Amino acid sequence: VDVETTGGRPDAGDRVTEIAMVPVADGEVREVYETLVNPMRPIPPWITQLTNINWAMVKDAPRFSDVCADVTDRLRGRVFVAHNAPFDWRFVSAEVERSSGERLDGRRLCTVRLARKLLPQLPRRSLDYVARHYGVDISARHRAAGDAVATAEVLLRLLRDAADRGATRW
Repeated sequence: VDVETTGGRPDAGDRVTEIAMVPVADGEVREVYETLVNPMRPIPPWITQLTNINWAMVKDAPRFSDVCADVTDRLRGRVFVAHNAPFDWRFVSAEVERSSGERLDGRRLCTVRLARKLLPQLPRRSLDYVARHYGVDISARHRAAGDAVATAEVLLRLLRDAADRGATRW
């Protein structure tokens, strides 16, 4: 999962502007779900500069409440994986609760934390560094689908490294 947002604090009114989810099954990346989201608030210029997502792109996009059922259906029964999972989890959880009154629940895996354990030699564990280490291209950095696909590819490589060290179960 990857989200782009209007800022870093869902508890202070920041909202999702884009979400992407990439199922991984049987060692393969599956079909990408992605959508822009109307955050119902302005997008700060520095966010637009980082993500290239501007108001014109999201003003007619669905609100999170319009895609909430799709999101929760796709997450149900799966492990929520993201690069810096606490960030994405907080935003998706806040949006789901705001839209449906439901609380997200389930197992989470953070590829940053996993990379810290498996790749201590890297100077940083950012998605850029870890992807570069594994030879994974990021097609559109700081866009939800580009980052989510790269995270899925990184996850597969991290899991292979973990398996090579004898860790094959949750």
